[in-house]
Amino acid sequence: MTITLGSRAISAGYRLAAFDKTGSTNSEAMTRAREGERGPMWFVTTEQTAGRGRRQRTWIAPRGNLASSILEVMDVTPAVAATLGFAAGLSLDAAVRAVSLEAALRAGGADPFRFGLKWPNDVLAAGQKLTGILLEAEAVPAGLAVVVGIGTNVIAAPEGTPTPATSLHALGIQIAAEELFRVLSDAWVEFRGIWDGGRGFAEIRRLWLERAVGLGEKVAINTGAATIEGVFDTIDEAGCLIVRTAEGRRLPVAAGEVYFGAAASVRAS
Repeated sequence: MTITLGSRAISAGYRLAAFDKTGSTNSEAMTRAREGERGPMWFVTTEQTAGRGRRQRTWIAPRGNLASSILEVMDVTPAVAATLGFAAGLSLDAAVRAVSLEAALRAGGADPFRFGLKWPNDVLAAGQKLTGILLEAEAVPAGLAVVVGIGTNVIAAPEGTPTPATSLHALGIQIAAEELFRVLSDAWVEFRGIWDGGRGFAEIRRLWLERAVGLGEKVAINTGAATIEGVFDTIDEAGCLIVRTAEGRRLPVAAGEVYFGAAASVRAS
């Protein structure tokens, strides 16, 4: 099956660089940005050999999984660009919901799956990690090159991740990576449009919170320097997770490993 853009993405002027195999779609995108590419342009493969996630973790996509990165050079600050990750989460959430429903209808049954967004950059299915998002930005002569990498476990999931991982096929959703990408590229047009250079982040934030996993629940966040415990209260206007402590303080957290419920109690002990 050939990797192609969705019809809405084509109409919106997006372009595509598809690879049979590559080391990292994020690296491919940033290299092109340094060479003068301004986007918007997708870099996509179904086999990635040297990908990476947050905190430089390896993110390998065996053949049949989806590794995709969207590049756009923007006139925004790095702090504003960081909020685009929430639009990416919404795009991916919408895409996996759509393909899972379509797969269920083809199989003659109802869609039994419930997906959710875990701060800051994961889509979960049945409490397990299905996808990951890595946003990178670098100043180039034309502005800020922003690359949003989106990896989805289509046929296989990695082991040993902080949050247990799953794949669409393990969930019984028989879909090809190429089909998922077409839907994702169209969903991106919608939520990138709402985000609108950061001007629409209030609406993105509202939509993201409607899909948030763990909202109002006990949470523990390992920031690397400390563990912060409390209740997941909301995310703020900058995308930070707000923790309400037992003392009633509301603490913003910009980055860290997040654990909810019983896992939060274990991690905090």
